[in-house]
Amino acid sequence: MQFTDSQINRYSRQMILSEVGGKGQKKIQDAKVLVIGAGGLGSPAALYLVAAGIGTLGLTDGDVVDLSNLQRQILHTTDRIGLPKVESGGNLLAALNPETTLELYPEHVSKENIMPLFAKYDIILDGSDNFSTRFLINDACFFAKKTLISGSIFRFEGQLATIKPHEGFPCYRCLYPEPPPAGLVPNCQEAGVLGVLAGTIGVLQANEAIKEILGLGESLANRLLLYDALDMTFRKVGRPKAPDCPLCGPHPTITELGEDYEVSCSL
Repeated sequence: MQFTDSQINRYSRQMILSEVGGKGQKKIQDAKVLVIGAGGLGSPAALYLVAAGIGTLGLTDGDVVDLSNLQRQILHTTDRIGLPKVESGGNLLAALNPETTLELYPEHVSKENIMPLFAKYDIILDGSDNFSTRFLINDACFFAKKTLISGSIFRFEGQLATIKPHEGFPCYRCLYPEPPPAGLVPNCQEAGVLGVLAGTIGVLQANEAIKEILGLGESLANRLLLYDALDMTFRKVGRPKAPDCPLCGPHPTITELGEDYEVSCSL
């Protein structure tokens, strides 16, 4: 592939890395990544992926921008309150890098739309804020054989994992077999979250996606990364494949997307 002078100038700082080079940049520009949620996690993830030159970035979110979002959702600005989040976010992403093809979906993922949506992309980034959607995304990625980069935040703590059960690694249900009962976990409004924590985990999601695209470094496919913003500590813990996993185990009880993925605001 021949890069234009403008492209060489734009991506020069990563192309001079011997591990990336022109071939790596071509892989990035050929990649198709879907970011679910234009919120606290999806905002920094989408920004850095587009800045890196991802060829196609999909962004899906059914909400509109609210004043309470702006403390952590850096895709949006005060003058865009009331706009659909994908419209607001799409404006900034297009301005950052017009070379990336943006596919904007002003809707939440659901059982009805998720499989045809996932078929268009290589990697899925989960920036959702509730357990039910996380389980839907995990299950759909398993059936579609898509790599999932899962991030979550709660108060001052974040988690990150790469989910690749189609390559023999554990899925999300190996760690959490089923969503907790409604009301057991504080919801988004009750628990609160440090704004910059969303930035930290979202950027790490983008980093993991680029690693997967380039085939570099150590994957988090069998580890769970834990981050404590108050102690400023990172630690990785084992995330083994569960022999009785209802989805990716040898005797699965979940063989298709279920009938009921009720959305709650529990983190």
